[in-house]
Amino acid sequence: MNLVWFRNDLRTQDNHSLNQALVDAKNVLAVYCFDPKQFKKNRFGFKKTERFRARFLIETIQELKDNLAELNIPLFVFCNQPEKILPQFISDQNIKKVFLQKEWTFEEKKVSDSVKKLSNPDIEFTETFDQFLIHPEDLPYDSFAAIPQVFTQWRKKCEKQASIRGLVKPRKFSEENLIDTQTTIPTLTDLGLEEFKQDDRSAFPFKGGENQALQRIKSYFWDSKKLQVYKKTRNGLLGNDYSSKLSAWLANGSLSPRTVYWLVKEFEKNQVKNESTYWLIFELFWRDYFKYISLKHGAKIFYLGGILDKKYDWKQDEESRKAWINGTTKYDFVNANMQEIAATGWMSNRGRQNVASFWSKELQQDWRVGAAYFESMLIDYDVHSNYGNWMYNSGVGNDPRDRKFNIKSQAERYDGDGKYRRVWLQKSLFD
Repeated sequence: MNLVWFRNDLRTQDNHSLNQALVDAKNVLAVYCFDPKQFKKNRFGFKKTERFRARFLIETIQELKDNLAELNIPLFVFCNQPEKILPQFISDQNIKKVFLQKEWTFEEKKVSDSVKKLSNPDIEFTETFDQFLIHPEDLPYDSFAAIPQVFTQWRKKCEKQASIRGLVKPRKFSEENLIDTQTTIPTLTDLGLEEFKQDDRSAFPFKGGENQALQRIKSYFWDSKKLQVYKKTRNGLLGNDYSSKLSAWLANGSLSPRTVYWLVKEFEKNQVKNESTYWLIFELFWRDYFKYISLKHGAKIFYLGGILDKKYDWKQDEESRKAWINGTTKYDFVNANMQEIAATGWMSNRGRQNVASFWSKELQQDWRVGAAYFESMLIDYDVHSNYGNWMYNSGVGNDPRDRKFNIKSQAERYDGDGKYRRVWLQKSLFD
């Protein structure tokens, strides 16, 4: 009996752990754990996962369960710490092999190490890197330590020398394999969070799940063909289609970056190949790069001095924190963006850079507080991209120029007519 332990690879298509589990097994089970630790408060007082991403995750697990059922694979869902429930589950189900995506950041590794340690030593665990566009074995570097600190150097070498692997598809199992798990997917209330109605102004009105991700690609690539103008519109602030919005599905692994890459290539072949189609792949390279920086530097991505060990006179001022979070700073552009994330769990890339720069460069507040707030609120939170970008914008990461954003000129450039600020700051007539 084989087990697929789903973590941040919540898909059936192009999933190597799932495919490996199906190769030589008579029976295959799947499991996902809603870890209560992920819904508790972190050291800065924010819940690690707020309601926006939690609902997206619940929707994702429901689709994963349905898609696995199509393959006759049952998904067991537990609301418990994996290290507390999986060793016994593995024993009870007579599991011989466990397949999972390889994670390396501290918390994730601690969990998988604990499960291994507490399980029977005869159990074989197979971990696979499956979250990358460019697989680590295909990198044009001898080691992670050799990866350069500047993105452009890494990207140019990878574009010339690295290849992107093809996609894998799962096979269907026999119907006898699909058993009743007698487990249920939790609600937001079960996770200690409040149910909510989606804000009508949200630029991310999408649901979680693998099918939803593929539907979004169909809409953005093939129906509207907005992909062909992505580079021109990607700094937008309002609406569903100024950017691809694929980040949330990529973050929890309900969509693989390879799938996006090969569908862009198909679009280039059948529709148009231009700067915009290249730029979407360029952004996938950025996503990979932050993962490799995390592999290279380990826990330093969470340190105050970042990967550069840089020392600044960081502050932790409660009034500044409240004003930033509540959107009551001296800059209306910052305020509008902070109101948006508070109401929807979403913020544009342009907005994220501005509010992060303001927090760390102008207010000189501990950048990790800002990163922890984003971790809590964002639907598309990805540990590597989040902490990589926050280090970058705070002068302790991979920005060779250590820039500070001019918020006023940024607002004039990207919201010259003030439309975005009016949407988020204008009081309702009924307030």
